[in-house]
Amino acid sequence: MRLVGDPRVFEIASQIPGLNGVELQIVSGKHNLWSRQTLTRYKNEAHRWGLRIPSLAGPFPAGASIRSLDAADHLKKAIECAAFLGASVLLVPFFRDNCPDMSKPEEYSPVVGMLRAIAPRAADQGLTLGLENSLSPAGNAQLCDFVAHPGVRVYFDLDNGEFYGHHGQIVPGIRLLGKDRICQVHVKNEDRLIQEDGRIPWRKALAELAAIGYDSWYVLESRHTSTRQCIDSTTKNMEFIRQVLQP
Repeated sequence: MRLVGDPRVFEIASQIPGLNGVELQIVSGKHNLWSRQTLTRYKNEAHRWGLRIPSLAGPFPAGASIRSLDAADHLKKAIECAAFLGASVLLVPFFRDNCPDMSKPEEYSPVVGMLRAIAPRAADQGLTLGLENSLSPAGNAQLCDFVAHPGVRVYFDLDNGEFYGHHGQIVPGIRLLGKDRICQVHVKNEDRLIQEDGRIPWRKALAELAAIGYDSWYVLESRHTSTRQCIDSTTKNMEFIRQVLQP
């Protein structure tokens, strides 16, 4: 919503009919969420405007990643923030060079071990670690199965999957991953409406998500040029999603 680090995001979000919540970034804003004062302000603003905070993203500061030696420490801090705000998912990102090669145990084993160690802490707070990365659906399934903890699942960004080259695998990947591995979904179509042509055939993808019984959040992540355009396009996108899911 082009308001990273600005609690006014909830006031603007409240103008979108039927919008239920806002995903927040932890470290991207001028006032990041490591501060308890900032966290409290966000929590109060969400309550004031009747909105939920389903998930937090951006747990790694500049220069850090899931493969950093201090990755676990950053995730522990992020888990505390998410629990304070009542979120249910912590998005854990790793793309390109930060993404382990799932054919090389020496690359994925440290990530698996770290996630196994952190998962119980997240689960104790009612949180799922949602992995968003540049792996294929099969690679994500493999990684989740190696970790083997219900607190580690896939935050499925279908458009990213196509962007990172897994052509033809993404929509079929919904059934491959299944409801048990997908904790949350990003819906986006760059600067176009969801119903317009793009990398993902969203009508088919949404139908597939419904078919596996996915019933959690759909988090819109489209590009916007202004607050007014954000409100208008998000309203249209939500109408389309509901039309597909509830014909």
